Amino acid sequence: MTYLDNSATTKPEKEVADKIYKMLTVNFGNPSSFHKAGLDANDEITRAREIIAKTLSCQSEEIYFTSGGTEANNLAIFGAAEAGKRRGNRIVTTAIEHESVLKAADELEKRGFEVIRLMPDSKGRISEEQIFDAVNDKTILVTMMFVNNEVGSILPVSSIKKAVKRANAPALIHIDCVQAYSKTEIKPEKLGADLISISSHKIHGAKGVGALYVKKGVRILPMMFGGEQEKRLRPGTQAAPLIAGFGKAAEMIPDYKQQAEKIKELNAYAKQELLKIDGVIINSPEEGSDYIINLYVPTFMTSQTVVQHLSSQYGVYVSNGSACAKGKKSHVLTAMKISDKIIDKSIRISFSRNTTKEDIDSLINALRETVRDYPV
Repeated sequence: MTYLDNSATTKPEKEVADKIYKMLTVNFGNPSSFHKAGLDANDEITRAREIIAKTLSCQSEEIYFTSGGTEANNLAIFGAAEAGKRRGNRIVTTAIEHESVLKAADELEKRGFEVIRLMPDSKGRISEEQIFDAVNDKTILVTMMFVNNEVGSILPVSSIKKAVKRANAPALIHIDCVQAYSKTEIKPEKLGADLISISSHKIHGAKGVGALYVKKGVRILPMMFGGEQEKRLRPGTQAAPLIAGFGKAAEMIPDYKQQAEKIKELNAYAKQELLKIDGVIINSPEEGSDYIINLYVPTFMTSQTVVQHLSSQYGVYVSNGSACAKGKKSHVLTAMKISDKIIDKSIRISFSRNTTKEDIDSLINALRETVRDYPV
C-alpha cells in the first residue's frame, strides 16, 4: 500500500496502539474516580497533558482535551464569540478554513455576528494587509488556520496580533494548527495566540481526541455542561485511553527541523516528476507547506474517480480534498477562483514522516499510466 493521504489521517504508531490497548485492558478506571484504578488513569491524562504542553512550550493547565480538531475549533469559536459579544460583534476569518470553522462562522452570522471572510489569491494565499484591513475596534475574534489542509498555503497568522493591537480591538486570536502541529514550530506566545486547536490523528495518534490550548487568563464560555472535567470547559468522562495515546504520539514527535528537510526533498522530487507528466498543473503555492501538493490530473475522469481508480488498481491512496467535505466540490479551490474544469480533476497528495521516495515513485507510475490510458 502506498499511503499519501496523511492530511486526512495518519497511521497510528505501534507504541500508540500499545498504550491505548493497555489503557483499555489494564488501566481502565474512570479518571474521575478516587480509587487507585481511577487515580492511575488520571495520572496518565496528567502525563499526556504535560507532554503535549511541552511540545507547545506552554503550561499543562492551558491544555484542554476534546474529541478532536472539529470540537476544539467549535469550542474556541463559539466560546470566544459568546464571551466577547458585549464588546463587539465582528469576527474575522478566511474563506479557505476547515469546514468546522466555516460552519461555525456561518452559524454565528445567523445569530447576528458580523463575519468577515478573507478571500485568497490564485495560490490560496492570504496577505498580511488583508488582515490589517479587516480587523477593527469591534472585532472580538480572529480565527485562522496556520496551514491550509487542501493546498498547503501557509497563512500569516503571526500578523494577527499586530493587527489586533493596531486596531485596539478586544479580539481573541484562535489559530487552527491541526495541519501544522508536529511539522513546524508552534509556540502560542510567539504566535500571539489565545487559542490553538490540535488533533491526535494527524500526528500518528488515534482518532477521537484532540486538544484546545487556552492561554492562561483567557475566558471563553463552555458549550457543554454536566461535570467538573477539564475545569468545566469540556465536561464529560475523559477518553483516557485515547488521551494517553495522544500523549504517546506527541512524545514521539521527531525534531521538526530534521523532519522538514526530508519532506522538503520529497516534495521537490514529487513536483519534478509530476510535472514530467504532460498536462499536470500544481495548484499549491511554491512557498506552501511541503507536506501537501494539490494538482490537476489531465484525464477524462473526475477527481473522485481518479482517487478510487488509484486505490483499486494501484494501491495508491490519495484524496480529492478535505475528508470532512465528503466529496463535495472544494471550497478552497473555488475561493482561489480556479476553473471548474481544473477543480473537478484535482487531487491532493499529502506526506508524513513515514513517506518514502518509493511511495512517490509508485504514485508517479500510477498517475502516468492513468493519464495515458484515460486521456482528457
